[in-house]
Amino acid sequence: MGQNFINDEQIKGILNKVEPTGEKIDRIIEKSLNKKRLNREETALLLQAEREEWLEKIFAAARELKNEIYGDRIVLFAPLYIGNKCINDCKYCGFKSSNQEVERCTLSNQELERQIKALEEQGQKRSIFVYGEHPDYDADFIAETVKTAYQIKDDGELRRININAAPLDVAGYRKLKEVGIGTYQIFQETYQQQTYQQVHPSGPKSDFEWRLTGLDRAMEAGLDDVGIGALFGLYDWKYEVLGLLEHTIHLEETYNVGPHTISFPRLKEATNLEVDDRYLVTDQELKRIVAILRLAVPYTGLILTAREEPKLRQEVMELGVSQIDAGTRIEMAGYTDFKQEQDIKREQFKLGDTRSLNEVIDELVKDGCLPSFCTSCYRLGRTGEHFMEFAKPGFIKKYCTPNALLTFKEYLEDYASQETKEIGERLIQAKVTEINEQQLKEQVVDKLELIADGERDLYF
Repeated sequence: MGQNFINDEQIKGILNKVEPTGEKIDRIIEKSLNKKRLNREETALLLQAEREEWLEKIFAAARELKNEIYGDRIVLFAPLYIGNKCINDCKYCGFKSSNQEVERCTLSNQELERQIKALEEQGQKRSIFVYGEHPDYDADFIAETVKTAYQIKDDGELRRININAAPLDVAGYRKLKEVGIGTYQIFQETYQQQTYQQVHPSGPKSDFEWRLTGLDRAMEAGLDDVGIGALFGLYDWKYEVLGLLEHTIHLEETYNVGPHTISFPRLKEATNLEVDDRYLVTDQELKRIVAILRLAVPYTGLILTAREEPKLRQEVMELGVSQIDAGTRIEMAGYTDFKQEQDIKREQFKLGDTRSLNEVIDELVKDGCLPSFCTSCYRLGRTGEHFMEFAKPGFIKKYCTPNALLTFKEYLEDYASQETKEIGERLIQAKVTEINEQQLKEQVVDKLELIADGERDLYF
């Protein structure tokens, strides 16, 4: 069973002792561009690099590495809040137990079906289900909601359901593996234990070590597709980046599998917020976080959420982001009961990007990005160690681009506006011509034609 692997003094000591130079920055960037994960000291040097010319080098290298490994594809998903009852009292969260202004509810099977159908009518194929921490939301409940959701196929289907929920025991994770969940995601929120205790004063979440080792138990249960994250704004952002790296190293060294994804949400407005604002992260610092994470852990997907405004999302994406949520609604039953004006009392936090899925896709295409709803790796067993075998050397691009093209073609045929369909078809044709391997190109063209003729769910 996992133990506390965060050494507070070591992390602070590394940040304090490193001294960046141009030569060191160049050497670290060269290592990252060779698709090798950075160590603690190397990452700390990038974090402490403050000169403008150094930052420009870091940003340029992050763009290059992102393009080399992931290409210009962006994987899309949508979160779905299943229940907002919670017995924790996290000071930064609108759903904390002491907040009497929030209406508590849990989706019934009928309400869940309505939300799933609404997501499918948008064209969504991937979702992450979000649960408060409450005795009602145990592993059996989560498993049942996932089973129910996979069976709903009205105007499409959800092909991959990830989970964001409280840490479970090994037996609980095994139940979720049996129903075919995708990634199990746990955010540590902050890796600095003293701060952690301050912002989590009561409830099960106040146990720092139980949460920190939650993904160890997932691994032991055979659930080898996991996601980590920190809520930036609770403590020094440089410390949190090293905390995420420390978590990555721990998973690699213990299970030979790093995290499938890393998330870096910023603290946002919520009802009855009670946090120290001295650690709030600026837009420029967010860009540095993304670029440095991209260089530090080249093979791991980076998730940028709709907490951020559209313009900033557009700027940050090119620095290493591989996944974003789109068409997002975070209030309970929000996909069928959406109000144009956000009511923060109905949400966990305030969203920055409330555009529709089609609006986001339209912008992505105009920016030359390739929207993707791909779920093939998960369904073909390319997860955990098998995924790392492909992803670490960068070979995953060979699979991702063709599958992105096929899933995007489905979206254009079934859901897109006429304008998006026209520009999307031009993008697909341009991307097909960029495929160098002739046999693969012919296979992609054949599958695209099959989709145009009505076939669905084709992948490599």
